[in-house]
Amino acid sequence: MTEQAASRDAIPVGISACLMGEQVRYNGGHKRSRYCLEVLAERFAFEPFCPELEAGLGVPREPIRLVGAPGEAPRVVGTVDPRLDVTERLAEVSRDFIARHRHLRGYILMKGSPSCGLERVKVYRENGMPSHSDAGAFVRELRRHFPELPLEEEARMNDAVLRENFITRVYAYDDWKRRVEAHPSYHELLQFHSRQKYLLMAHHVETYRELGRYLAESSRRPLDAVMGHYLRRFMAALGRPATRKTHANALMHVFGYLKEALDGETRQDLLAAIEDYRLGHVPLAVPIRLLDHYLKRHGSDYIRGQTYLDPHPYELGLRNAI
Repeated sequence: MTEQAASRDAIPVGISACLMGEQVRYNGGHKRSRYCLEVLAERFAFEPFCPELEAGLGVPREPIRLVGAPGEAPRVVGTVDPRLDVTERLAEVSRDFIARHRHLRGYILMKGSPSCGLERVKVYRENGMPSHSDAGAFVRELRRHFPELPLEEEARMNDAVLRENFITRVYAYDDWKRRVEAHPSYHELLQFHSRQKYLLMAHHVETYRELGRYLAESSRRPLDAVMGHYLRRFMAALGRPATRKTHANALMHVFGYLKEALDGETRQDLLAAIEDYRLGHVPLAVPIRLLDHYLKRHGSDYIRGQTYLDPHPYELGLRNAI
């Protein structure tokens, strides 16, 4: 693949600018992520953004923090001078960013940031004591105005399950954007649901059943409403990391398309690989590769087209670690 072709195929993903090595932190530093820049940058077209810088806070600058009471929307104020209140300005630049970046397929965030932290960001009482944890101000706007967008903190991607889950969501959302949103129709929506069947089942079988029932009656509803409801439920289900148990269930359903075509010894080998995975003895890549090998010979176009078998580039090696 040429560099130009790779650039066209790269998936647009937002990222906290400090993770790209940009010196935009309050102290003039950065938090350059080697994994993002040396691994994911080969697949993702990163679009960096620093809401604090965009809100007019310079570099270096007075640090900010979240201040408020539990259950209330916290204010974003200076740690030295509480009269520095950037709550409304941060919300404004965040909403403006979202309006201009509906094309993004995901966002990688900076841990602990009062603007970009995904979770466990400290919220302080007026007396200066931390009271509870919340999301950063920018993240709250993302969740409010762009709820389907996959979000993850760069630090949490050290966890193999969370890393694979985030990248799976990015590629699934990219599929939606390219093939359903770009060509909206009931047919494209049903095709999407069909090829995502076992991926959705592996994450949340109840949502798979719910959406199947919903789509069975969807032709009586406005298309835009159906698409909006489906996407919200689909992405919420994928946000629940799959477990060995739920993966094993999906693997057994895929195996069901092969068992009549295989001899007894081969069937036992496949079942043993799935059970070894369920018990934690081997990674997910082992039963997937075995199933894929036989599906290429004996599987139908339907089952070979399941995104569950190949939800992200094999070269990333994500299923070798879960």
